[in-house]
Amino acid sequence: MRKKILAVVLLVVTLAGAGLALWWPGRAEADELRGKVVGISDGDTATVLVAGAPVKVRLWGIDAPEKAQAFGQRSKQALSDLAFGKEIVVEVRGHDRYGRTLGLLRVGGLHVNHAMVRAGMAWWYQQYAPKALDLQAAELAARKAGVGLWRDVAPEAPWLFRRTQREARSAAPAP
Repeated sequence: MRKKILAVVLLVVTLAGAGLALWWPGRAEADELRGKVVGISDGDTATVLVAGAPVKVRLWGIDAPEKAQAFGQRSKQALSDLAFGKEIVVEVRGHDRYGRTLGLLRVGGLHVNHAMVRAGMAWWYQQYAPKALDLQAAELAARKAGVGLWRDVAPEAPWLFRRTQREARSAAPAP
């Protein structure tokens, strides 16, 4: 009889623990953030106010032109138009080497990352999101339509622009 009671108690505790893990707010926050966009750094980085604290979010799976690059300011403005001042949901995908949260942004039913690529304001970042076939399709559609940065004959990918900038800095003589 004691073994049956012990088994029932263990089952109840296990189920209660599993239910608590699913309900516990801390767990949801690890997978998803909710907040208001209070800043736009460039076409792929936003600051989101989450429970009163600013969180820098790098849009996962995309790479937008740098501010000093062709279409850089337009890309920043496009992200601002889509998200600035709006309540958003961030599906967290991890963190980058700079400590920024990597995430998919949603404003209502709009997937912001996808919208940026579809509008020709960012590239699909294949190196870091090789299985994001929706982003790949969005980039192909934008290229075919010649929208945004795809109006240029040969737009320079941001990762190549950054590499060129790094190489120029390292080749410069020290002051």
